[in-house]
Amino acid sequence: MRSGMTWLLSTLCAAILATAAAAQETTLRAIASFAEQTHYTKTFLTFVDRVNAAGKGSVQINFIGGPKAMPPFEVGNALKNGVVDMAFVTGAFYTNVMPEADAWKLTERPMAELRKSGAFDYMAKLYDQKMNAVFLARYANDSPFHLYLTKPITKPDLSGLKIRITPVYRDFFSALGATVVQTAPGEVYTALERGVVDGYGWPIHGIFELGWQEKTKYRVDPGFYNAEVSVIVNKDAWNKLSDAQRKVVTEAGQWLESEGTDWAKHNAAEVERQKAAGIETIVFSPAEAQAFRAKAYAAGWEGVIKQSPEHGPKLKEFFSK
Repeated sequence: MRSGMTWLLSTLCAAILATAAAAQETTLRAIASFAEQTHYTKTFLTFVDRVNAAGKGSVQINFIGGPKAMPPFEVGNALKNGVVDMAFVTGAFYTNVMPEADAWKLTERPMAELRKSGAFDYMAKLYDQKMNAVFLARYANDSPFHLYLTKPITKPDLSGLKIRITPVYRDFFSALGATVVQTAPGEVYTALERGVVDGYGWPIHGIFELGWQEKTKYRVDPGFYNAEVSVIVNKDAWNKLSDAQRKVVTEAGQWLESEGTDWAKHNAAEVERQKAAGIETIVFSPAEAQAFRAKAYAAGWEGVIKQSPEHGPKLKEFFSK
């Protein structure tokens, strides 16, 4: 009788402790702005797995999905308003909420330096004030954007061409004379197929996962800007986490930012892959290439400062070499 009662009490205590542990576990709802099959989102899912493994019984991430779950240009407001707790997204998709996020593409300094120089703290305050968000970690880095075309050009002139853009490229491609057409990534393949656009801007990697290589004939060198995809967290959700829970998420973010990908190796592999797929490279003369990149940064900063005259000049000071 006594041993049976002891077993019963032990079982009840274990059940109570398990229930209490489960009650203390917090789940964050996360969205990605790129399709699940892309390199970006696959790496984010590795980040999610790291949090869920280290945070078992404490903090977990529930990945809701990519653009099919939420259109990319709606992610900023959704995060700000707490519809989702975490987003893996590029600043280009939420400039409607925080115009200064467009400056990330213009960074010419590594994140480790930006975190030490005061640049990160400056941006963090803007995320707090404008996005109701905590900027956790930047993933994509040291990865240039390129212009991809279905028609050849012989000089840095896009007059007469229709080019698909996000806010990343709007000012630059417009300065080169293009007619710009903004679409979500999921609409690019059809736009190319139907001749609605003659090209698009995109980082050096990622076109194969989206199938765009089938409709792409040329890549223009040199690249320009610097791709950025980051993890941001709703501030209210972040503040509800305990110190231990925040530590789990922060450490996974540090891994994502510093060790996620060998970008030089990854970029070189994509160049070879595009070549093997028959995508030709358009190379400008040294003088034209220099002017091409110079115009990219001049147009980019002009756009940022126009959208944010209060903060744009300071961000240029922080981000430029």
